Amino acid sequence: MNYMLKNENAVYYECGYSCDNALYLHLGKEAFFITDSRYTVDAREHVRKAKVVIDGDLYGRAAKILKKARVGKVRFDPKEWSVAGFEKITSGTKTVFAAEPDLSHKKRIIKSDEELKILSKAARLGAKAFNALAKEFNEKGFGENEFTLTYRAKTVLGGFGKYDLSFDPIVAINANAARPHATPTKKKLKKGDLLLVDAGLKYKRYCSDRTRTVHAEKDFLFGTKQSFGKKKIQKAYDTVLKAHDRAISRARSGMKAKEVDALTRDFIDKAGFGAYYVHSTGHGVGLDIHEMPYISSRSDTIIEDGMVYTIEPGIYIPGEFGIRIEDMVAMVDGKARVL
Repeated sequence: MNYMLKNENAVYYECGYSCDNALYLHLGKEAFFITDSRYTVDAREHVRKAKVVIDGDLYGRAAKILKKARVGKVRFDPKEWSVAGFEKITSGTKTVFAAEPDLSHKKRIIKSDEELKILSKAARLGAKAFNALAKEFNEKGFGENEFTLTYRAKTVLGGFGKYDLSFDPIVAINANAARPHATPTKKKLKKGDLLLVDAGLKYKRYCSDRTRTVHAEKDFLFGTKQSFGKKKIQKAYDTVLKAHDRAISRARSGMKAKEVDALTRDFIDKAGFGAYYVHSTGHGVGLDIHEMPYISSRSDTIIEDGMVYTIEPGIYIPGEFGIRIEDMVAMVDGKARVL
């Protein structure tokens, strides 16, 4: 298959290296990694199974390579390319360029044994980082606002610079947690508050993703066993936890993604909170924090061994509180295994 890639993670998957100014061509038995002279040393040291081509005009050089190769058809993911870059590569050639959305994600949907080991390590490191964050918040978090708490989360979760983060952490208190992708506010953490933290770190470029919602009392931990002072919050929390556990215990290879989604959605709906469950059950995780498979009510993707995705049901009541519990799972021997 002939194809061209621009996305950094897509390129890394193919040849073991990428940077912020490169593109990749795979033409028959040949592959080309094209970048500029700033990355000459690193590219020649790390790129595998591809010829390193140094040229300040990436698109122009790619066009020349394509014309010389005289290939009939080249696939590309339209989500990766700018109009200007794509036009420069494709103009003046008889090659047919076939758009294939999520081209790289489709190739990466089944993780190799090595990738599963890396993702498992990323998840374990993420869980360990949550323990360190609980200690940090217990000692220095009370009385601080969400901006400061988020700053502390970035520092602690990243191991003080040792690891990149999968995304900017979400740290939300009480009503702000009712926004699934909450941004920080001046709201300060006090004992007895509901606190939601959604975060992850990267290990060897692979992401982890985890969410915990806790009752922020003295010496709290980011575990799933939580006791809240208000009955409504406790009922919602117990519902989310049961939906989370139900999906993990019942997910099977061979099911459609929407059937896995139904394992959480039907349970939450029957508990009376269906109107407050406003997102899908989960998403794939790998080199990108969001990739295939998507565990949604609209997805007919067949779940297979080797897939890695999140289970993250939630209940969000505007103006009051939000609850989400999230873990990454891998499909192994037909069942979901928490990483």
